[in-house]
Amino acid sequence: MHGANGEDASMAFSFLYLAFVRVVQLVRLMCRAQDDLAIEVVMLRHEVSVLRRQVARPALRPADRAVLAGLSRLLSRARRGRFFVQPATLLAWHRDLVRRRSSYPQRRSGRPPVATSTATLVVRLARENPTWGYRRICGELATVGIVIAPSSVWAILKRRGIDPAPRRSGPTWTEFLRAQAKGLSACDFFHVDTVLLRRLYVLFFVEHDTRRVHIAEVTANPVSGWVTQQARNLCFDLAERTTPAKFLIRDRDTTKFTLSFDAVFASEGIRIIKTPVRAPRANAIAERVVGTIRRECLDRLLILGRRHLEAVLSEYVDHYNRHRPHRALGQRSPSAVTETIVPITDTDPEDVRRTEVLGGLIHEYRLVA
Repeated sequence: MHGANGEDASMAFSFLYLAFVRVVQLVRLMCRAQDDLAIEVVMLRHEVSVLRRQVARPALRPADRAVLAGLSRLLSRARRGRFFVQPATLLAWHRDLVRRRSSYPQRRSGRPPVATSTATLVVRLARENPTWGYRRICGELATVGIVIAPSSVWAILKRRGIDPAPRRSGPTWTEFLRAQAKGLSACDFFHVDTVLLRRLYVLFFVEHDTRRVHIAEVTANPVSGWVTQQARNLCFDLAERTTPAKFLIRDRDTTKFTLSFDAVFASEGIRIIKTPVRAPRANAIAERVVGTIRRECLDRLLILGRRHLEAVLSEYVDHYNRHRPHRALGQRSPSAVTETIVPITDTDPEDVRRTEVLGGLIHEYRLVA
């Protein structure tokens, strides 16, 4: 738009300059004797005829076209044939000048362009985090208040030649789980093999409404008594919630989840829901939590022992609950699910600071005040 305005202004100045020169020449010719004028006109006509034999099609600038179109209006139709262009061409040039003068500037339609600083920040996040996809980058920007569509992130990375991260799609929830999300929790185990090939088991609980994860304990021998004690500890924490839990989803592993485990939750008014046999989708939220922990943390580390695993999980779960965006929560973290983020349309990339988690394995981005 600005380039078109600059081109029109340049053509206008060139036209005014040529028009001024031709007017001065016309005044000078009017003051000269008729005999000298007639001789000069004959000489110029002959020069023009010579030049026409040498040049097939002269190259004209927009200012030249404007002068010729204007002068053609001062001559009769019989004398317009002396121009080296056709009369119809001269009239078309004149109509074009009128259209340019009377046309109005048009606004650019469509979505407004993404700010350069935001595009630079998108590329930075993509290069510093090779495993992040378009939606993950979009969610991370939302945590600092920058609102941008995933399709815009995709277009920016495509223009920069950055390949997309592998797509990761999990199973969907059933209508029952969505309806009961505010009072629904789930629990499950996952195991971790240490450097010395010792297998450790981790019991965790996840709240469906906020996606908040609670790591119970780490043990090498998850006997029923140990699991029951973890249930008592969780019930003590759940008592502080404003929204009481109504249901708890677990699998049918009778060696870990015994009747005493169910009795602890029954005493708190929490109903146990057992998943069908070999149906991991029935406990989809817990399965996704395990997959996230493995992809973002455990698969990228070597665990030395139980204390090391507890320290790693403690730091990662703190990142998961306090900072990591979730699509189910509108790209907010579990701890900020009730907070309102003020959108930012433009920001300086230098104002976005990076915090390293787990020794730089994970990056968090925040906007400095």
